[in-house]
Amino acid sequence: MTPELRSERLCLSPYVASDEDDFVALFQDEAVGRWFGDGMQSAAEDRALFGRMFSHVYANGLFPVWAVRYEGRYAGHAEVKPSPESWLDGHEIVYGLTRESWGLGLGTELARLLTSYGHETLGLAEVHATVDSENAPSLCVLERLGYTRGRVVPEEHGTLTVQMTSRLGERSGPQE
Repeated sequence: MTPELRSERLCLSPYVASDEDDFVALFQDEAVGRWFGDGMQSAAEDRALFGRMFSHVYANGLFPVWAVRYEGRYAGHAEVKPSPESWLDGHEIVYGLTRESWGLGLGTELARLLTSYGHETLGLAEVHATVDSENAPSLCVLERLGYTRGRVVPEEHGTLTVQMTSRLGERSGPQE
């Protein structure tokens, strides 16, 4: 269910058991982990989440989840999945990179790869991303790729989530 994907510099492959410490470290880094789901969780909850990837997501072929590698080392996390948001009917991309991977253009490369997978491989007319309104770097990456802003949804904990959408045939950002 989770194929290997490659771009010029990135390799996305299914997680393996030995990735657990890297996965947990990524999600425990507040600069990264606060943007995933409902925000920071305990290390034990992140380890349980890692386990559910194998026991539930991979085992049932629910959706692709990847370890992102750059120059052979773990550099982040990525998914293309049905949106869990009750207000969004469709698939969304989810991604995050380790701090060591910031500033290299890898976020744009990764989001482009995930968007292409959604449109070209899954045949989706629309690919979404739900982004905290304060996550300016991610919003900029998506806008650079031609995503447009849609609904803004207030969350229970006081933040705002912005729906970003890439429509097949309307992608206007750099496609290199």
